[in-house]
Amino acid sequence: ALAACGTSPSASPSPAATQDNGLGSASLTGAGSTFVDPLFEEAFYQYGVKYSSVSVNYQPVGSGAGITQFEAGTVDFGATDVPMTETDIAAHGGDASLVEIPDTLGVASIAYNEPSLPKFQIDGPTLAKIYLGTVKTWNDPAIAALNPGVTLPSDTIAVQHRSDSSGTTYAFTDYLAKVSADWKSGPGVSKAPAWPAGVGTGDTGNAGVGQAIKNTPGSIGYVELAYIVPNHLQQAWVMNANGKFVQGSQAGAAAAAAQATNVNPTTNFSITNEPGDASYPITTFSWVVVRTTQSDSGKGLALVSLIHWLVTDGQTYADSLQYAPLPAAVQTLALNDLKTVKDSTGKVLLPS
Repeated sequence: ALAACGTSPSASPSPAATQDNGLGSASLTGAGSTFVDPLFEEAFYQYGVKYSSVSVNYQPVGSGAGITQFEAGTVDFGATDVPMTETDIAAHGGDASLVEIPDTLGVASIAYNEPSLPKFQIDGPTLAKIYLGTVKTWNDPAIAALNPGVTLPSDTIAVQHRSDSSGTTYAFTDYLAKVSADWKSGPGVSKAPAWPAGVGTGDTGNAGVGQAIKNTPGSIGYVELAYIVPNHLQQAWVMNANGKFVQGSQAGAAAAAAQATNVNPTTNFSITNEPGDASYPITTFSWVVVRTTQSDSGKGLALVSLIHWLVTDGQTYADSLQYAPLPAAVQTLALNDLKTVKDSTGKVLLPS
């Protein structure tokens, strides 16, 4: 299987384990985003080394499936790259029933497999045409215009996409809808769009799409950066809103996030196609979803303590795993949101 940074715990863990130090004791379960899984794997391992009273079992099943499991009450937290809609929240019990906390920042890179093209440039409208099935070969005139002086192969483009309900797909289609009227009026923005008939092959998870690209000459697809770097996948240069060609990177994610103000999970969470010369256009936050009332106060304390650590000290693991740390304002949002999580008596669970 395609490896991702962080899926094997670090060989140099944190110092010797301590007891809970008033931070709770529990076995926690979560499910959702594959986009954030490399970070969760490493961070949760390190937290367990530091606080042996807490263990975390996280299943990277995709954002859509993770939210389904959260709504069904089978996991303690869900993880998604697209927050729940107001309709979803209302069905779950209303605004006071849950809180969505930003946990990291990353990019969906455009990976491809054409060894004859050590550098490949693409823009959003042409990328949309590839996924709509109107640009079918690597030497199509639309691609040639973006790669002057480059000898392009005549191979058919093998399109790869997610088959599961995916927050990474949401970010990708959100971007396409902003740059292509045909995409916006066609498949549109979705975690699980109706891909045009006959266009592309579906695979499960970021790892599945990455593996398909690695194994398929002439292929192209969208994959979270943490799966690109360790597997040496080719990465395209994508034209951003300022007309600059940029590759997916932590710096590009940070530049895009810096353009966004007043980030809110239910109103303006999208940060795709942000302006700025350095901004990478397919950038997204990821979110962890928890219930605001925790019936088991011990488990609730362990959960909020874990998330508090994840959005503060745990951000130190982001850089080596190809994520960008949360911007200061978004980190403050996360910490304030954690204060809304209480036990059944109404006591705030976050340690002061």
